[in-house]
Amino acid sequence: MRIVFAIVVALLLTTGCSQKAPYQKGGKAGIRPYTVKGETYYPLKSASGFREEGLASWYGPGFHGKKTASGEKFNQYAMTAAHKILPLGSKARVTHLGNGRSVIVRVNDRGPFAPDRVIDLSKGAATRLGMIGSGTARVRVQSLGDLPQADESGDIKGKYYIQVGAFGNRENAQKLIGELARAKNKGRLIFGNNNMWNVQAGPWPDSASAQERLKILRRDYPLAFVVGGGS
Repeated sequence: MRIVFAIVVALLLTTGCSQKAPYQKGGKAGIRPYTVKGETYYPLKSASGFREEGLASWYGPGFHGKKTASGEKFNQYAMTAAHKILPLGSKARVTHLGNGRSVIVRVNDRGPFAPDRVIDLSKGAATRLGMIGSGTARVRVQSLGDLPQADESGDIKGKYYIQVGAFGNRENAQKLIGELARAKNKGRLIFGNNNMWNVQAGPWPDSASAQERLKILRRDYPLAFVVGGGS
């Protein structure tokens, strides 16, 4: 019985992403909205100034050699990562907030799609951060892409929104807009490429402001995420 339990634990620790987004061949396809487990995600056109903190997981043996969302084969020993909205091909510095270690990874896959997780690291990257045994770790993710466009604080200016829900029925979406308004959050309703009514709070003038507000909104909307970044 102990052997079976140990195998189950090992599988849980090595499969941070139980489901991956479909292959998104470069160019415009790489920034198109995609849907996983009923949730639609909107990749950023630019990674400039992107920062967030949250729980990181890792994945390895079960996906080694399989095609990633970028189209390349996943190498569990390479310094790569999966992220829900950072542009494919962009680079980010990931810092373990528990031990201070950091590593630079290239985003070549989509995920993680488990609740409360912000990035899924390759086994190689997770090893350098010292989080293989624990399976997860609290981290800071900071994009290294397009940094010359960012201001001295590392933020990019523009309109950033926080997506809090998507509905097939407009009436249900309007109810959420009202719920946001009662909590003094300005909201907007957009019919997106996902053929759903997307409810978004905002805008905020830069990525840092949006990320700070996201921490608050996730108390009521745990699957909320930042979108936008345009001028």
